[in-house]
Amino acid sequence: MNDSDAQIILDHLIASARRAGADAADAVIYRSVSSGVTWRLGKLEDVERSEGRDLGLRILTGKRQASVSTTDFSKPALAELVERCAAMAKTAPEDPYCGLAPVDRLAKPPFPDLEAGDFAEPDTSMLKQRAAACEEAALAVTGVVNSDSAGASYGEGAKWFATSSGFFGVSRGSHHSLSVTVIAEDANGMERDYDWDSKRYVADLREPEAIGARAGARAVERLSPRRIKSQTAPVIYDRRLSGSLLSTLAGAANGAAIARGVSFLKDKKGAAVFPRGVNVIDDPHMKRGHGSRPFDGEGVAAGVIKLIDDGVLADWIMNSSQARQLKLATNGRATRGVGGPPGSGPTNLYLENGRVSRAALMAQAGKGLLVTDMFGPQVNSNTGDYSVGCAGFWFENGAIAHAVSEITVAGNILDMFKSLVPADDLEFTGAVNAPSLLVGEMTIAGD
Repeated sequence: MNDSDAQIILDHLIASARRAGADAADAVIYRSVSSGVTWRLGKLEDVERSEGRDLGLRILTGKRQASVSTTDFSKPALAELVERCAAMAKTAPEDPYCGLAPVDRLAKPPFPDLEAGDFAEPDTSMLKQRAAACEEAALAVTGVVNSDSAGASYGEGAKWFATSSGFFGVSRGSHHSLSVTVIAEDANGMERDYDWDSKRYVADLREPEAIGARAGARAVERLSPRRIKSQTAPVIYDRRLSGSLLSTLAGAANGAAIARGVSFLKDKKGAAVFPRGVNVIDDPHMKRGHGSRPFDGEGVAAGVIKLIDDGVLADWIMNSSQARQLKLATNGRATRGVGGPPGSGPTNLYLENGRVSRAALMAQAGKGLLVTDMFGPQVNSNTGDYSVGCAGFWFENGAIAHAVSEITVAGNILDMFKSLVPADDLEFTGAVNAPSLLVGEMTIAGD
């Protein structure tokens, strides 16, 4: 589908919605392509490829709204879609805050070139080569005895969005990914670990051999883990896990949670939540960023925001409806699927680099826990109480002493934020990124 065809369909839908009694409407089309292979022990295990098209329509009648979606783009199906959505909107409950985004906030072309992908779909042979080289390098590491599998994949997508207020915009993106998980063994048992990378451009993707070698080395390092006694000690989150703390921050700062009053940050705007010098930034226009986009899910032009500015909680993550409820202006963080009204979320969210290495953080802490793997984090959205099962390494005198496993760490996320110290090893591998983070003392449940 080209841009002209998509615009014709969307304009027709919106015009039909207006004839059916809509006061306002918006519509979106998504097209996606994905392909991938799974490789294990030198053999191809699976090959897959999929393509899809989805369309969503939202109709607003007064202060009522309804949304419907379809994968059937035939004229009869689209006519039925409009009729059904219009009927649903007339009987939907009233929402005093619903509505399209303000016209003066809409993005205007030409939209920025965000270098959101190379759109160079590899054939199956190339995907197999990447996965095979990655696994081979991992299995070559002394101590590695088996492979869970390696995977290489590619995906691309396009979004066409239009509103009854005259907005029409297009955004596209693509990405390449590569991962491997292997198992190491010694006299005391087996351990597994992994490594992966994902980039918008294949030229930016780490070499398969480097990914495999790191995965193998990590698995070997985890061998012969020991149990530790329950205690309170400093905890450092490795950078491949530290983004989870930012995701918790983003969820708590989401406009929907704040408007409902179900967030541990609900009364914290303008307050120091992190130490001075800590900045958390959301940048929708980052070149080659995984979350980059020229406009948000309502067509709003968005810029960089500091969610945390010098340690202070400075903003919420809002769409237009949430902003109206909070008596604020949207900051262009609307998300949009084909079903339901817009939501909200970050784009490229990251915590700025610190000034010291992870090794320096370990030396500063003296002894404690370096978390490199975790399972099932639990956060109470109202109080911030936090716990997670994890594995990693115990360090003493600033140096790794031994691997640990089968432990749980617990604390309160606000206390963790307040004592946080970032390392200088920030690496962008997804839409939410942070360097390794020292979060102060936590309760560690072991033996």
